[in-house]
Amino acid sequence: MARILILDDDPDITNIITQLAEDAGHEVVSAATLSRGIAALHASPVDLVFLDVRLPDGSGIDALPEIRKTPAHPDVIIITGLGDPDGAELAIQNGAWDYIEKTSTIKQIMFSMDRALAYRERHKKPQPLLIKRDGLIGDSQAMLPVLENVAIAASGDAGVLVTGETGTGKEVIARTIHDNSPRKNGPFVVVDCAALSETLAEGELFGHVKGSFTGAHTTRTGLVGQADGGTLFLDEVGELPQAVQATFLRVLQERRYRPVGSTFEEESDFRLIAATNRDLYVMCENESFRSDLYYRIKSCHISMPPLRERAEDVPDIARFHLKRLCKQYDIPEKTLSEDVLVALANYDWPGNVRELVQTLERTLMRGRAEDVLYPEHLPVDVRARAARRALEHAEGAPNNCPPQVVIQSYSDSLLAGPLLGFKEYRKKCIAHAEGKYLERLLQETGGSIKEACALSGLSRTRLYVLMKEHGITRHGV
Repeated sequence: MARILILDDDPDITNIITQLAEDAGHEVVSAATLSRGIAALHASPVDLVFLDVRLPDGSGIDALPEIRKTPAHPDVIIITGLGDPDGAELAIQNGAWDYIEKTSTIKQIMFSMDRALAYRERHKKPQPLLIKRDGLIGDSQAMLPVLENVAIAASGDAGVLVTGETGTGKEVIARTIHDNSPRKNGPFVVVDCAALSETLAEGELFGHVKGSFTGAHTTRTGLVGQADGGTLFLDEVGELPQAVQATFLRVLQERRYRPVGSTFEEESDFRLIAATNRDLYVMCENESFRSDLYYRIKSCHISMPPLRERAEDVPDIARFHLKRLCKQYDIPEKTLSEDVLVALANYDWPGNVRELVQTLERTLMRGRAEDVLYPEHLPVDVRARAARRALEHAEGAPNNCPPQVVIQSYSDSLLAGPLLGFKEYRKKCIAHAEGKYLERLLQETGGSIKEACALSGLSRTRLYVLMKEHGITRHGV
């Protein structure tokens, strides 16, 4: 039996789906607004959500990422009365399982529901990803599809396109795929396409023979030849000069190339991985990138999320790189205080992982003589921006966290005195209940943050923020 949430303000549709689901033996809850629906998702686990596109307090499609990130990570079926192909595409891209119209037959609704629940049941206990990922840190919900696609890509030899903002770690993805592939003992050759000039690109890629031009005193193997038996990584492939794109397309098709000045072709057995922070599809429409090359390199597509969308990974990433930096500078290992971890998690990281690493390097230099790094060692700009975001989150917290549990004796004591304004009374009750919950949570888990997150359904980042707000440490329980 599954638990299903119907998030729709149309009572007729809600009644129809409720009846179908209950007849099939499932438990059903319903809500007519996004706020109530999200509150229900936080209150108890839900397996499947039927989600209307237009709700009184917002767009269902806009809320999809938030719904998918709730503790049970429910699957979502978008159901709407609007025949909107663009909306259907957007829904699927944002993680919806299916997209059906309210005019669908009962059979169609049942088929979509049964198929979603059957798939969820088969994958309820995800298999561990048996991949080596020394530099690819993070197990957040946003990273799960990335890790799955890395494992899939590593098992084959097809071309891979890695997209994402600057600094998200696209080269780390490429190296992880290579390290887990049958070519792991071969070379991993990086080509910085942004640094290739149109006149020298062919020589860099394909090499040249002695005497082919002035200054060519020796024969030189190009990057394509150097990648023979391994992986060729085209970084920022969107910057590849157009004159070279057609030539490179043939190399991909034939795995043969001609060095500059040579009368003979040579072979190179390489696996291609490309990366870009640009929208190659739009570039194809603008004819600034060849569409046939685009589809050739996009056999497998991996989209790397920005760091702000996986803030719960920040502490693990920070610890990993701090340890590496200490080793690099030959200094004793440092510890990041919980206050630092909270500050790092509250910063939005416009430069992504690259900016985080640079920040850690600056922090390490400021606290080089200390065993533990505190917020005072962070750069001022990072601390200031993190503090601002923390206050913004705190101001919005009461609306996002309706009180499910209120400590009766405490609330009664507040009512015994001068009557407070409702908002202040509510805020005090929630704060008291949260503090008591956190104390019990950390007692139950022996202060283990990992176990506390698993038991509570909170992300590591959110747990640290709450502990900071209530002055609770894992060793003080």
